[in-house]
Amino acid sequence: MNSYGKKLTVFGGVALAVLILDQLTKYWVRTTPELHHYTLIEGWLAFNLTRNPGMAMGIHWADTWIISLVAIAASIVILVYVWKTYKPANTGYMICMGLIIGGALGNITDRIFQARIGGYGGVLDGHVIDFIHFKLSIGGFDVFPYIFNVADSAITVAIVTLIIFYKKLLPEYTDRSASTSDPDSMAAGESSDADGNERPNTH
Repeated sequence: MNSYGKKLTVFGGVALAVLILDQLTKYWVRTTPELHHYTLIEGWLAFNLTRNPGMAMGIHWADTWIISLVAIAASIVILVYVWKTYKPANTGYMICMGLIIGGALGNITDRIFQARIGGYGGVLDGHVIDFIHFKLSIGGFDVFPYIFNVADSAITVAIVTLIIFYKKLLPEYTDRSASTSDPDSMAAGESSDADGNERPNTH
């Protein structure tokens, strides 16, 4: 397997792992009544099963089926972007994009199937299952009032990592760095004369 094949394998493996873990944890909590409202760490962390018809952080700007179509379209755009950028990309970038796509597919799976499972609608009417709840409150204000899931966690970790380490991970930066440090690319570029003025190579 060449380096390109390894990159795609990393991307696909991470995405599949996130999708499976997300769906397994959702099924586990959804089908276990005692976990619907369960305290893990008093005052800090709990399971609170909710069904979100909208987007992340409870944003609900349109009917669920429209939001589902937008989520699917966004995932396709991301997949196309990964396909166009994976050759110059490094493994860290492919891992992050695998986390994002795996998380997106986890929530899209809910949107496609949960309405049928719950008997409240058809395909694309499904609500996303959320259950992880940070309950820390300071001065009467919740530090993070939103309930989320494994898919959301994967997407958030990937985006934060890409933002912090963008110069090391994003292809346009890593590719630019490699080209400027490549002796062959420098030899094929411009050289300077004795006075320091740039002149093109004539080799």
